[in-house]
Amino acid sequence: MDAGPHFPGSVVFEKRCALKNKLQNGVDGVKTFTGDVLGEMRKATWPGRRELLESTMVVIVSLVLMSLFVGFCDRVLVMILQLLIPTGCI
Repeated sequence: MDAGPHFPGSVVFEKRCALKNKLQNGVDGVKTFTGDVLGEMRKATWPGRRELLESTMVVIVSLVLMSLFVGFCDRVLVMILQLLIPTGCI
């Protein structure tokens, strides 16, 4: 007698078991990854409020200075191009 599609030994049953195992391995992998991430987060040294504010200010000041520098360079290059390329040619 031939095994039905839902009984051990059938192709359908074996494929379902293989799919179930893959899904379970994926779920186990996510659980392991999440546990590892949480463990590493507990080991991390977090900055205090004062250190965080100081670092934020350094980033903001650096951003403003770099923006001013890039804007200055852009303005100078535009002026040079205006001298080199006459306005009426285009």
